[in-house]
Amino acid sequence: MRRFFTLAIVLVTAIVLAACESDESTLVVGLECNYAPFNWTTSEESGSQISGVNAYCDGYDIEIAQQLADYLGRELVVRKIDWDGLIPALTSSDIDVIIAGMSPTPTRAEVVNFSDAYFRSEQVIVVRADSAYAEASSLDDFNGARIVAQMGTLQDDLIEQIDGAVHMNPLSDYTALVSQVSSGMSDALIAELVVAQSIVRNNPNLTIISFEENGFVLDESDVTVSIAVRQSETELRDSINSFLSTLTDETRNQIMEDALNRQP
Repeated sequence: MRRFFTLAIVLVTAIVLAACESDESTLVVGLECNYAPFNWTTSEESGSQISGVNAYCDGYDIEIAQQLADYLGRELVVRKIDWDGLIPALTSSDIDVIIAGMSPTPTRAEVVNFSDAYFRSEQVIVVRADSAYAEASSLDDFNGARIVAQMGTLQDDLIEQIDGAVHMNPLSDYTALVSQVSSGMSDALIAELVVAQSIVRNNPNLTIISFEENGFVLDESDVTVSIAVRQSETELRDSINSFLSTLTDETRNQIMEDALNRQP
């Protein structure tokens, strides 16, 4: 019996060590795969296969994730997770990092640790091209407009900066947001510029409103996206920052342009 327990302990120890070794050999990345051009789901063999699913995830985030995995000498594993589940998946160690177009807001930084920025954008409004808001030039022009954004995002918070706007119930993803604006149920949605460009490319009935002045009041974290790791993972964060320091602005912009051009 003693031999049995000794053998059992050895076997359990070996399994645990093997699991640890496996964890060190992979980089498990969580993202929506539904936020083009940062990430999207496709049946074509492009980007990286989604773990446990007969489909692929592609986009700017996937290219950054693959290059990061190569830099770290790990194998990339992609997990498709709903937006609201990303931070819980990270803190519970189901994934190693979040690379999902996530802004490093102070509220999120209380829960996770953020890398340096890996892309910089701006916040814009998307409306129907034939609507009364298509010629808007400032936020004041959206007084009375019904505006919607994705649930749990900076964009949903930004609606509060528009005096007189009707803050519509937030929706889970951009497919639903685009449908709501296209159908006239909402007058406008708020998005990052590159996401808005992606939307308009596939929906020519929509147009982008950007603001040179009298626009949103934004912190630096509102116009950048970063990679999230667990708060205890300072060494991994530092390695990610070392990797990001090798990417020039020209390289990042080219990766984004390529993603915009190949998105479905």
